Amino acid sequence: MLTRPPATAATLPTPSADALAASEALASAIAADIAAAGGWIGFDRFMELALYKPGMGYYAGGSRKFGTAGDFVTAPELSPAFAQTLAIQLQQLQTCCAARLIEVGGGSGKLASDLLLEMERQRRLPESYAILELSGELRRRQHDTIAQRAPHLLPRVRWLDELPGRFSGVVLANEVLDAMPAHLVHWQAGGIGERGVTVARGRFAWADRPASGHLLERALALAGECGIRPPYLSEISLAAPAWVRQWARILEHGVLLLIDYGFPRHEYYHPERAAGTLMCHHRHHAHDDPFYLPGLQDITLHVDFTAIVDSGCSEGLDLLGYTSQSTFLFNCGLTDILARTPADDPLRYLPLANAVQKLVSPAEMGELFKVMALGRRISEPLCGFRSGDRSASL
Repeated sequence: MLTRPPATAATLPTPSADALAASEALASAIAADIAAAGGWIGFDRFMELALYKPGMGYYAGGSRKFGTAGDFVTAPELSPAFAQTLAIQLQQLQTCCAARLIEVGGGSGKLASDLLLEMERQRRLPESYAILELSGELRRRQHDTIAQRAPHLLPRVRWLDELPGRFSGVVLANEVLDAMPAHLVHWQAGGIGERGVTVARGRFAWADRPASGHLLERALALAGECGIRPPYLSEISLAAPAWVRQWARILEHGVLLLIDYGFPRHEYYHPERAAGTLMCHHRHHAHDDPFYLPGLQDITLHVDFTAIVDSGCSEGLDLLGYTSQSTFLFNCGLTDILARTPADDPLRYLPLANAVQKLVSPAEMGELFKVMALGRRISEPLCGFRSGDRSASL
């Protein structure tokens, strides 16, 4: 038994026997990886295996992740109003660059189906809609969702196995960066350590080793830039900025549109955030123990948007806008989308209004989630950032 219950285990639903067996199998595989590495792996490697190990990891397995029957609810799952509003920005971009769209990490397929239906309604369907999805199980779910909700548009959708060599158009990534493996770094009085995972007395356990190489360089630079004072534990993502740089080299003319939860660097490494942002989600319960039920829970961390813009701009992209999700949606006409449903039809209007409230409320998704646009050869100001642009805060 390699997993351990978090402090909130009493409030968490009990998985089925089959799910527990699958989690144990993944835990054993991770333990074997630790043994092969000499008894210790960095947390980034643990997170990679727990989420993406083929056939076993959380995003590679068969459990339902999204929506009320899953572990968490994303903006597209809350209401079609999210995609309908986002489509306004995408339609503007189709006049600025090629009318091609790649969605990275297509989730349940709800965003794709809602976007396509809205763009069809506006008579502005993209020339092509591709979904970059490595999980075979999620591909099947996306295919089934689109086939059910927009069957006549399914022939327009294709799935990609890898990043294209070159691309012009829009690359859309909603809640992708937060699930990229990251390092845990422990600033201490005696030096800077990398927090990793070992096996002790039959369970996964934390163990620190001295940070080295590029990770140590980043940790030292952050300590100086943000005034980090030990003891301080947080994350440094090297994968997310590298992913943005990779797309920047591919993008010839177009926009990388990123939607995720996070902060600019000075807020990310704030003195009051001395325990980091690592969080796990299982059946709509949040806790901070990544060792609990590997493969059956999501593991996420907030995004350092300063690192994202730095990486994109280092490869020649321009920062076209950065703002809160709430501001972005209102700029794109969310109020008009809401007005399509008559307020005197409470059976339709009230659920929609409640969902929209979650999308824009500062206490829900409206403030924590941010929208960032990075582009190449785009000169027209984007409607989603026409007011409330926070680019200067980065």
